[in-house]
Amino acid sequence: MADHDAQDRNLPASPKKIQRSRAEGQLPRSRDLPHFAIMVAGGAVLAAAGPQIIEKLRQMLVSGLHFDAQLLARPGFMGERLVEMTLAFAAVAGPVTALLMAVGIASHLASGGWNWTMKPLAPKFTHLNPIEGLGRLFTGQGFGAALKAVLLALVLGAVGAMVLKDRLAAYVSIMSVPLPSALAYAGQQLMGGLALLAVALAVFAAIDVPLQRQLWMRRLRMSREEAKQELKEVEGNLEVKAKIRARMREMAKRRMLAAVPQADLVVMNPTHYAVALKYEEGKMAAPKVVAKGADLLAMKIRDLARESKVPVLQQPVLARALYAHAKLDHEIPAALFGAVAQVLAYVYQLRAAMSSRHVPHPETPKPHVPPELDPHNKPGWRPEPDEDFAE
Repeated sequence: MADHDAQDRNLPASPKKIQRSRAEGQLPRSRDLPHFAIMVAGGAVLAAAGPQIIEKLRQMLVSGLHFDAQLLARPGFMGERLVEMTLAFAAVAGPVTALLMAVGIASHLASGGWNWTMKPLAPKFTHLNPIEGLGRLFTGQGFGAALKAVLLALVLGAVGAMVLKDRLAAYVSIMSVPLPSALAYAGQQLMGGLALLAVALAVFAAIDVPLQRQLWMRRLRMSREEAKQELKEVEGNLEVKAKIRARMREMAKRRMLAAVPQADLVVMNPTHYAVALKYEEGKMAAPKVVAKGADLLAMKIRDLARESKVPVLQQPVLARALYAHAKLDHEIPAALFGAVAQVLAYVYQLRAAMSSRHVPHPETPKPHVPPELDPHNKPGWRPEPDEDFAE
């Protein structure tokens, strides 16, 4: 079951899952990089301040072994001397220890970055179960970590043994020289051995740092179901959102169709487009679009207009231009003022003619629409369904 689940996780980790992993304290940390950095920093300290440190330690040793009868007669002398030597040693070792700690922290940050969380400190009683511990040991990750640790120990042991073998005679000869010279010579031999160990650790660190990040990203890989679930959590349930948008569009359509009976005119392309216009002199600067639609919605606007005795005028070019460039519940574009004024004047004259026998019927207008406003002159243009009701 676990193998099957691992095979399903073939999608890269999302930023949210990476952030959640960091919040839980799971980062791509390399242990070899801090080891290498601390060893190099320790070697640099010994090379730069080794003689001063040895001189301080020599003075401590001389002072610690200095006794006389008067000092020994004091009851609290040994305690005072112990405190004095402890403070002196802390003055020497404290800065070196602080430097090595800073280098260790910096190397950890270099491999995984800064991350502050208390979750890793929470007790996990499952880690106290030896059976589960053995199970983790025999996983691919646990076996790889154990194999790497064994290989590192073997390499460092081999380097150390080689250094000791080549310099064993030199270390034996140290016992025949005075202490200051012996310490200086031992320091030189130690620096040579540390350099070889640092080279070995550098090779392991160069391999381990990118390897740990790759393994971390591999552990965070997601299945398609996890990706879908996360998308729902981030953007909400897409099905619910789609239903809400559909409901809002339906309500907007109903409000728009309810305004058709109050329109003054409906301009149509016979089968594809319909635009309902309304103009109130003194209240509007220009006619306003109260409804518009394409295809089935255009037919619905036409039928409602005829039922409400609103004039329906067949003007294909003007209908297309109004549909493409006029917004719902907004005034028409200024470039179409002249054309719309002609058709409105025609409607008003037609109403006057129908209400009086003495007024002749007006001729059907032929309004001029600028060619650049006709969407059919734009190759590839197609109306978007329900474009006026989208969010």
